[in-house]
Amino acid sequence: MKQLLASVIPQPILNFYHLAFAYCGALLTGFPSQKLVVIAVTGTKGKSTTVELIRAILTEAGHTVAVASTIRFAIGRDSEPNLFKMTMPGRAYLQFFLARAVRAGATHAVLEMTSEGARQFRHKGIVLDALVFTNLAPEHIESHGGLEKYKEAKLSLARHLESSSKRPRIIVANADDSVGKEFLKAGVETQAPFILRDAEPYHVDEHSVRFLWRGELMSVPLPGLFNLKNCLAALALGEVLKIPVGVMKKALEHVGPIPGRVERVERGQEFSVIVDYAHTPDSLRALYEAYPGKRRICVLGSTGGGRDSWKRPEMGRIADEFCDVAILTEEDPYDEDPHKIVDEVAKGFVRRKPRIIPERRAAIRDALKEAHRGDVVLITGKGTDPFIMGPRGQKQVWSDKKVAEEELQKLGYN
Repeated sequence: MKQLLASVIPQPILNFYHLAFAYCGALLTGFPSQKLVVIAVTGTKGKSTTVELIRAILTEAGHTVAVASTIRFAIGRDSEPNLFKMTMPGRAYLQFFLARAVRAGATHAVLEMTSEGARQFRHKGIVLDALVFTNLAPEHIESHGGLEKYKEAKLSLARHLESSSKRPRIIVANADDSVGKEFLKAGVETQAPFILRDAEPYHVDEHSVRFLWRGELMSVPLPGLFNLKNCLAALALGEVLKIPVGVMKKALEHVGPIPGRVERVERGQEFSVIVDYAHTPDSLRALYEAYPGKRRICVLGSTGGGRDSWKRPEMGRIADEFCDVAILTEEDPYDEDPHKIVDEVAKGFVRRKPRIIPERRAAIRDALKEAHRGDVVLITGKGTDPFIMGPRGQKQVWSDKKVAEEELQKLGYN
């Protein structure tokens, strides 16, 4: 019904609806963002991880931090999973969350902000102190109407920062990214670029990233070059906030596993099992590249509902390039035929024939049975997603990690 209404109601009326909710929520809750240091994180990849890294740094520096991301909502030590299937819930949810944070004594809030949320004005009424930009790659192209409009939705957050009444306003951006350079042109008091060269020399393996930054050798227990870039974003912000390097080093070196982000599943098996949210061609490639020399057994799919169908064969091409065994399965078919989605992913394969197992649990089970000592099983696409979305709004409660644990137990691992 909601989709039907959205398709028939004129866009200006929908815009007013979203805008009214955002500002009314701010008014009803007493503009809580004015009482916090509010940091927004945006980009295509790495947002949730960067939010968690910033939170770790601020917490180590003695602040009480609230977090709202794709993964969870947390205030201090209290945390609950994000069950909305969206990063920025509507109907003024974020305003009420910030009000709760203020009442709980939080001093800082770190918010993951998306282009979809910005397009629906869910950031309005939230007064920012800082904005962190990670990178930009094709995603949500169909819903935005093209890559340029997707980029503009991201850049609208920089303009939102420009309109902030707070001082100083801070923008942190990846200057290795061409769009990052556009973010750094924002008319704010402080621009803090970061580049990969800031971390040289560095070493990346399947367990950690080790690098030199501002004279300090850091070892962070997160794998992959992409996580090194996320660390640099968090460090650049911390430096602007005048947090000592030693404090930031301690925070990053003791950061815990981030749910659904290169998350290990351990049940005593002699092979690695990784659950990751990678759901774009760039993020899938980056994840696979983090395990060189390993026999990769990959479980992947692509979302339905008309969402970025262009990427399906591209995901297949990347899996064909990197995976020794590729198992294609459902992700979130919505109202699309899951077999059609999987077939479109399979079109990207030219070197080998993928296995097609539409039922996701069966696909994960097959991957685990295939694995031997030293192999890595990579289960991608959902991360911490709590549901598999089916036709007519049907939801199947889901957890890739829990299913992997259950299937490992059935195989005799405890």
